Formats: sequence, C-alpha cells, structure tokens
Amino acid sequence: MSVWRYANKSQIANRKSQYTIMENKPIARTLRLLSQLMELHNENPFKIKSVANAAFKIDKLPFAIASKPITEIDKIDGIGKSIASKVVELLETGTMSELETLLSQTPPGIVEMLAIKGIGPKKIATIWNDLHIESIGELYYACNENRLIEAKGFGLKTQEEIKKVLEFKMAADGKFLFAKAEPLVNEIHEKISIWLTQVEHDALFAVAGEYRRLCEIIEEAVFVIGTENPEVLVTQLINFELGFVETSSNIFAAETESGLNIKLFIVPRSNFYLDYFRLTGNENHVNQVLALAGNQIFKTEEEIYEKAGLDFVVPELREDFGEIELAKDHQLPILINDNNLKGSLHNHSDWSDGVHSLEEMALYCRDVLKLEYLGICDHSKSAFYAKGLNEQRVFAQHQQIDELNAKFAPFKIFKGIESDILYDGSLDYSEDVLKTFDFVVASVHSQLKMTEEKATERLIKAIENPYTTILGHPTGRLLLSRKGYDIDYKKVIDACAANGVVIEINANPLRLDLDWRWHRYALEKGVLLSVNPDAHRKEGFLDMRYGVMVGRKGGLTAEKCLNAFSLNQISDFFANKKP
Repeated sequence: MSVWRYANKSQIANRKSQYTIMENKPIARTLRLLSQLMELHNENPFKIKSVANAAFKIDKLPFAIASKPITEIDKIDGIGKSIASKVVELLETGTMSELETLLSQTPPGIVEMLAIKGIGPKKIATIWNDLHIESIGELYYACNENRLIEAKGFGLKTQEEIKKVLEFKMAADGKFLFAKAEPLVNEIHEKISIWLTQVEHDALFAVAGEYRRLCEIIEEAVFVIGTENPEVLVTQLINFELGFVETSSNIFAAETESGLNIKLFIVPRSNFYLDYFRLTGNENHVNQVLALAGNQIFKTEEEIYEKAGLDFVVPELREDFGEIELAKDHQLPILINDNNLKGSLHNHSDWSDGVHSLEEMALYCRDVLKLEYLGICDHSKSAFYAKGLNEQRVFAQHQQIDELNAKFAPFKIFKGIESDILYDGSLDYSEDVLKTFDFVVASVHSQLKMTEEKATERLIKAIENPYTTILGHPTGRLLLSRKGYDIDYKKVIDACAANGVVIEINANPLRLDLDWRWHRYALEKGVLLSVNPDAHRKEGFLDMRYGVMVGRKGGLTAEKCLNAFSLNQISDFFANKKP
C-alpha cells in the first residue's frame, strides 16, 4: 500500500524525477501518517513525537525542502539525521520503507480512519484490536448498534460524536471545494478545447453548472458544446481520453482520477445559448426566467433576459434568492470585483503561527499585490497552541510595526489582533491592552461544542464589547470536514448592526464564513462585510479572490466591503470605531 497508490502509471514510473518538484505539504502529510501509524502500532513514543514534530516543521517552512542539497536537509531546524534520511528516501523513491512496512500491517479501512478528525490513533487502536472493526462502514454500523459505548475510553457521548463525524464524511464524498475543483475543471476545459479544434474548430463550448455559478462546493463539472453536426461529434467523442460514456441521448459522463464527476452535453449550435442558460442556473431561476421569455431561439444569454423584461443576471446570482425581483426593478447591485480591494485584513505572521515575517507579509501586499495597507492579526494569548502573543510580545510587535510604517510609508500596517472569544463571550486581554490595537478581530477557536443558544449568546457578548471591530469566521465551519456551531444568524447579524461591528467573509476556501446566503440580510441591516484571507503565509493573500467570489454570490458591493475602503477611509473608520 504505497503512498503513491492513487497515482497514475506515468507518475509512478517517474518517481525519481519528483525529487525536484515535490512540495512540502505532501512530505509533511506523509510524515504525519507515519507518526500516526507508529502510534497505532505502539512504537517508541519519543520516536513518534520526533516524526510528528518534523511533519509540523516541514509544513511551515518558507522554502521548498526539495530545493535543498541532500547533505543540508539534516541541518534544517527540527529535522536531524534520522528524519532527513526518511525525507531523502521519500524524495528519491516516492515512499519510505518504514511507512510501507506499517501500511502492510494495517487494514486499508484503518488507514482511512486515521484521516478522520476527532478519532486519534489510540481510539482507532481500540476500535481495531478490541472491537475488531476494520472499515468506516463497519464503524458507522457499530455506532448505530451502540457497540462503542462499553469500549474503553469511549461512552455514549464519544460514540455520538464519532457517528456525526462519519455522517459528515459520507455526505461529503464526491464533493470538492471550489478551489480544489478549479484546476481540474480548467484542465478538462483545455483538453476538450484542443480536441474541438481538431474535430470542429468553430463549435461553441463553455463551462456551466454550479462551477459557473461560483458555488463553494462542486459536485459535478458541466460542459456544453454547440455544434452544427452533433452526430459527427458524438462519433468522434468515443476516442477522447477522458473515457466519456453516453448516459442518454447526446449526454455523456466521465470521472477524473481524483473523483470529480463530469457531464458533457452536445447540443445543436442553434440551441446553444438556451441550453447554456438552462444548465447554468438554479432550476427555479431558470424556470421563472423562461416563463417570462418564452421558449425560442436566442442568439445570446443577454437576449433571454431581455425577452423576459429583466436586467441581465450574472451567473453567480442565479440561485432563486430574490435576484429576479431585483432584475425586474432594475435594482441589481454592481458586484464587487478583485480590483476593488485596497487592503488585506486578518493575517498572521511568524509572531504567532504564520510562516513569513511581518516585513515579508507587508512587502508582498505592497509590491506584489499593489495594496495600500495590511492588517496584521496574530493570535491572542489564549491561543497558546498557535504561539499567541502575551502582553509583552504585543507591545514588542507594535514597536516593530511603528518602525516598518516609518520605512514603508505611505503603505501602512495596522495593529490588529485576532482575539479569542472566551467561553463566556469575553475577549482575550484587558481593556488596557485592547485599546492599544487599531482594530480587533474577535473569533471563537476553542470549546466549539455548544448549543445554538449558547453559541449565539457567546458571539453577541463579544460583539457588544466596544473593542470588537470585526467578527471573525462566525460559525467556525470547515467545509466538507466540520459543520461549525449552529447560531441564530439573524440575532448575531442584528447585534453587529446595533454595535457597528463588521462581519468577516473568511476567504480561506475551507471556510468561506460568513455563508453567502446571509450576506444580503447583513447588507440590508447596514452591516459592512470584510473579505479577509486569514493568510498564514504570503501566498495566502491570494485566497481573497475566493472571498470575492462568495461575496458576489451574496450581493456584496465595493461600497459595503470594509477592505475596499481607501487607506484614508479605513483609517477614519478604525478611529471612529474605537471607544
């Protein structure tokens, strides 16, 4: 069971050529798996800790470990000769003999369990050795049969938690984050485009479906081809490399190696824009528009809306979320775009758990992204696991910010903090410390298991704190892996409106929290939103584009986005918000 077991044949044949291009994350993941398997098989705890620590270190390195000469890898902080030899073996062969040995001794279903959050190697060892369960399906069945209750270290509460995690995982199968689907869809689009130039160069071709609507979760990539000769194209398609299978007349399906479902529609060229429209929008949106426009030949999508007496609705808004009424009344918003952003708020440096220095983060914003300001928000002291800043380090960081601001002017670094919202709703730090920041992002990071009432109460108390500027990732969700705590959205948003608190759209593709379905309610209540990347390294700033995407789905305009404010505007905003 090699770690390359999901690779294609050409990848396996060229393992050694991977040495120069293998990135840090897969190296770190492999070491992490090794440490878990070692723990599962009761190996030396000091050795386990060494491997686990190395996995963490490598993941955080600001350079590619594969770029270093073999003789220098063991000199990297936290690596050492033993780990270095494993890394070199991985880079040269694509695997590690020690890992392969442990994998050969472990059922595949048990290895799969190690990837599930909330079930550590110790519990999995009990599940495997005491309950003789060797697959996720068996484990879920055992939860339904209450078999885990009496097992050592479990009980009813733990069983129910595991059951929820498994249900969430099973529901997520076959689904992709937009950011993960994007390169796959682009690659397929390019391949089909090249193929079309060879068989019918003037055919119409486009991506439709939920991908075109910029949905945060993609279950299927939909493509549409408009052709003068559907029969000829269908005949030629049999030779296309993706292995399309005809599921019904002129509709074809395939699946990528990574599991993304693809659907391809081949339609007459004269019907292309109507079918393109049909295959893009939410079903209710499509039906309502066509009821007004009638079923006819359309030369463009714009003509469909024109015949329906509506303003043109961009694809990301076609969700049957009130956009048709706005289009009737000529009140569709002018949506935000990437170029509207003037700065980046809520970011982390190596003062806490970020990879790059404060200066490196600032220079990337100024020189690469051409932004006017950076809001640094390293973790507060309660986040000890993330090197949270105690009071002394806060003041030291502020001193460095003053020095950098003098050096980088007119670019500005704002003194921010991501203050933990404690269980009782209070913020980390005393008032004397909180007042030293230009702005405060208040977020929940611990004790996430709460009732809706408790979570809502906790957030509202933090919102009512006069030093809270922005409510960070309001539900704590991680798409496709953690649901997040339930909140009363209206009460939380109303509290933000009453207290002048901005709500974050956390742009990390795993979060995208606040959910776009609540953006319009917030905007109607006069609440500003902020597209925050939560960047922990320079490249993390690029996630802002995903925040802009979901902001557009929610109807966000530049005027209502905090970090679309100019430097002067946001400086005034922060000054006026402080008590």
